[in-house]
Amino acid sequence: MDLAAGLASILGPKGWVPGADARPWSRDWLDRHGEAPLGVARPGTTDEVSRVMAACHAAGVGVVPQGGNTGLCSAAVAGRPGAVILSLSRMAGIAAPDLASGSVTVEAGVILANLHAALEGTEMVFPLHLGAEGSAQIGGLIGTNAGGSHAFRHGMMSDLVLGLEVVLPDGRVWNGMRAVQKDNAGYALRKLFCGAEGTLGVVTRAVLRLAPRPRAKATALLALPDMGAAVAFGSRLRADLGDVLTGMEFFSDLGLDLALRHVPGLAWPLGSRAGAYLLVEVASTSPLVPLDEMLSGTLEWGMAEGLVTDGALAANEAQRAAFWRLREEQPEGQRLEGVQLKHDISVPPGRIAEFVERGAGLCQRLLPGVRINPFGHLGDGNIHYNLSPPAGQADFAGLGPEIGLELARLADRMGGSFAAEHGLGRAKIALADALRRPVERGLMASLKRALDPAGGMNPGVILREDRQE
Repeated sequence: MDLAAGLASILGPKGWVPGADARPWSRDWLDRHGEAPLGVARPGTTDEVSRVMAACHAAGVGVVPQGGNTGLCSAAVAGRPGAVILSLSRMAGIAAPDLASGSVTVEAGVILANLHAALEGTEMVFPLHLGAEGSAQIGGLIGTNAGGSHAFRHGMMSDLVLGLEVVLPDGRVWNGMRAVQKDNAGYALRKLFCGAEGTLGVVTRAVLRLAPRPRAKATALLALPDMGAAVAFGSRLRADLGDVLTGMEFFSDLGLDLALRHVPGLAWPLGSRAGAYLLVEVASTSPLVPLDEMLSGTLEWGMAEGLVTDGALAANEAQRAAFWRLREEQPEGQRLEGVQLKHDISVPPGRIAEFVERGAGLCQRLLPGVRINPFGHLGDGNIHYNLSPPAGQADFAGLGPEIGLELARLADRMGGSFAAEHGLGRAKIALADALRRPVERGLMASLKRALDPAGGMNPGVILREDRQE
């Protein structure tokens, strides 16, 4: 029996999609990568995942784990024809949360927004939020070590994972579903799979850490002269409101313009435009904390110092949601404008303005007139530094790789990273090989060989296939 027939026998008609029908799973979100797979395995249980992995391992066929396929570095699609895509979408169970312990057990195919909905009406929340939460799945978020808008307060995905169940490349199952924060019985194995992008095993279940549900929030949308003012005001926000500060998101006037131009239902609520904008949110589990008063006091200081030129406090939940949409629709506005280059940068938060300025200088030298749209997370230094071609120009004149390399070098020189929260996937391996020391890349290759000696787990992701031999 050939592999396709064997997998169809294991999974049944609902669980096996032959290659001829696999188009919806075969291309990445940006439609830049993805070879035709042998087919798509859609297991419904951990046992089925184990049997699929064992069969593919025996046949010497590569396996590509796939969640919601919302990643931007092409880690969830096949890099060569004939691999098996392993979709976890049918494994979407959510157990009753353990509220006393502050945890919840979920399967890997759970969509993030569905987890948020499942916790409605309880005293706890899962504190990870990002623009793709309507389609991103827990397994993929673990695999990419997702961050999002509240990472500086609650941490990355790896900080929110207490325990994991993982199917290894040969089909064996590691049960690390321990729902405790403290477990120093050897290496922290769960950490290995957070950010591994499906190259070491398949996450099938997870125990996630919850946070107390805020009972009060205050949200402000601010206009500032430039990113230097945003960084300076962010420092004051940390000093004044550190205990209750949960969100500090920034975006540019170009990004605002693109969002207002292309995304229906957006409206600009302030009386003026500026060089930079900041979305600030504070929250508390106590309804007695005077959040509006605290936030207003810091805003008044910012206006007196000339760091804030205009602003508004959300008067209700609808206005708060409208403020957040202006930030969250930044990627969509630029996507609808046309072709773009995406860069996922992090630098120390105090150097964000410096990176934005120096990055603009090098981009303009390479491609005069290029339109630069920086936005992201002021609290943790993550800058989504996205570019559109000069007005009237259809593309980047073949300069995309050079621009990406120079921006990555700048981030590296500034003590930052060229892969803040999107991972390496297939798209950024060359940058990693060029900018990370051989010792670091060698350690990664050693881990890969130790856990996946046959090299069948997501081949060509994070490491070149020739480095896995």
